[in-house]
Amino acid sequence: MIPSNAENNDKKASLKSSNLELITTGDGSSSLLNTELNDFYHSTKGAIGESLHVYIEQGLDYFIKRDPSCKHIKILEIGFGTGLNALLALHWAQDNSCLVDYESLETHPLPAAIYTQLQFKNWSKNLAKIHQCEWGVTHSINEVFKLTKHRASLEKFKQIASHYDIIFFDAFSPSKQPDIWYQSNLKKCFTSLKKNGVLVTYCAQGQFKRDLIEVGFEIETLPGAMGKWEMVRAQKVT
Repeated sequence: MIPSNAENNDKKASLKSSNLELITTGDGSSSLLNTELNDFYHSTKGAIGESLHVYIEQGLDYFIKRDPSCKHIKILEIGFGTGLNALLALHWAQDNSCLVDYESLETHPLPAAIYTQLQFKNWSKNLAKIHQCEWGVTHSINEVFKLTKHRASLEKFKQIASHYDIIFFDAFSPSKQPDIWYQSNLKKCFTSLKKNGVLVTYCAQGQFKRDLIEVGFEIETLPGAMGKWEMVRAQKVT
């Protein structure tokens, strides 16, 4: 169906009122620019490419290679955003026949007029489904993937100690939203992880790495995605 001019105008109005600008990144996948923060949701060189590298390859793939017998992984994502990381994790769960319980925090969910415009190639099939899931309720998307979205900030999220295997830390950059990256929040992440749990993020800022070490993580600085110099993987080894 070809959208009517009225529908297109409604979508443009929704983007404008949300301080969001739809863009197409270098690998053909969609992202958004938050014009209020002047920060992008993903790398402009490739939204899918960045998420695959940081969160799937250096997070989920790394975790399962370390323990191939693992058949149940619990993930906490900081920043649901466009839903891309959740989509990729869903497909990873299917491909690896591994049960994934995926929880995600978001304070500003995208309206339908925006998320229906996002394009993530072969991964787009379940995009509307995961965005339409009721907040605060666990949904079985399929036989191997459960999704729970929390409309809450990391500061207000009720922490469960030693509960998660992996944390996807995908908030806006420290220069744009410094509160999320405070050491107190990183300590909360550390406590929330099981022993040998992993936190992965696109960020490799110096102060951030020092704060991770201060709260107890052991860190690795790895090659970044899509031409970015570095990223970080942090582990709770005790």
